[in-house]
Amino acid sequence: MLVRRNQEFMPTLFNELMNWNEPTFSTPRMNIVETKNDYQLELSVPGLTKDDLKLSIDAEGNLVVEMVKETKEDKTEEKRYLRHEFSVEHFRQTVMLPDDIHRDQIKAKVENGILGIVIPKVTVEEKQKLIQNIEVC
Repeated sequence: MLVRRNQEFMPTLFNELMNWNEPTFSTPRMNIVETKNDYQLELSVPGLTKDDLKLSIDAEGNLVVEMVKETKEDKTEEKRYLRHEFSVEHFRQTVMLPDDIHRDQIKAKVENGILGIVIPKVTVEEKQKLIQNIEVC
């Protein structure tokens, strides 16, 4: 079963208020669906594109979804920001993957503010092919 891991950083209201120029950390809402053939993850990422997102599998075999988005201040002579709060946004979401999947066939797509990730399961026939008998000499 897919399991969401605890995040390493839990911001406090005080830290958020005192660090105006520090990156903001937020975790997107996630749906996890299991079907006969795969696991499907849906993350709410409104306003993000595929260039803002990075997916990887870490050394422990976990799926890692990261986002870093920088909004640059548009400084011109005609306008001046009186307050500019959203300059850098960041999140890192870690999901523990089960053993019965094809790690090399994971697919992801961003559409209408939803990052969809499809993780195909290993079929029963494929599991049977992995079984090996070892001859004792």
